[in-house]
Amino acid sequence: MGQKVHPIGFRVGITRGWDSKWFADKDYGRYVAEDLSIRAHVKRKLSSAGISKILIERAANKAKVFIHAAKPGIILGKRATGLDALRNELQRLISTDVYVHIMEVRKVETEAVLVAENIAAQLVKRVSFRRAMKKALTQARRAGAKGIKVMCGGRLGGSEMSRVEWYHDGRMPLHTLRADVDYGLAEAKTSYGVIGVKVWIFKGELLGDEASTS
Repeated sequence: MGQKVHPIGFRVGITRGWDSKWFADKDYGRYVAEDLSIRAHVKRKLSSAGISKILIERAANKAKVFIHAAKPGIILGKRATGLDALRNELQRLISTDVYVHIMEVRKVETEAVLVAENIAAQLVKRVSFRRAMKKALTQARRAGAKGIKVMCGGRLGGSEMSRVEWYHDGRMPLHTLRADVDYGLAEAKTSYGVIGVKVWIFKGELLGDEASTS
């Protein structure tokens, strides 16, 4: 029986870095709780901005939050007033000084989290799951992805029995550590129940200096 490993956790320290970069001796638990609250707040408040990932770095009494978003204009608002408001909200959640940096995601079609959320949003709007999945495959391949795999599980199409269906196009080397595989998970809360969406996107192989081991 095949054992399943998280594609991102499998490659941390080899081709991927940590999403939270800091060291703590005494306040480890508090920092972990603060990181979770920051990510939950940003995801909840800025869901329409297309958040792909949130990186957090800590040094001394400073916390830097790097938000990768497909629509940074929604976060910034007019004259960057939205950014200041977000920083003040995050400041209330943690005890250290917060600095927020917004990073624009250039290729939305090759970010697994955004692709999964897009498919989930279409399922909520009662779009055919096959059409949504095949469209994601086509767009990712056109954007330069070497391979993509999409899986949906639940009461697909309102059927009585839940099932899992998946499509893939191109290569998907899940056992190759140097492979740059992005993974995303989203849930579509439909009238029939929750449908889970998983997306794997293979962007190529990282060699030597390209690999991020930090």
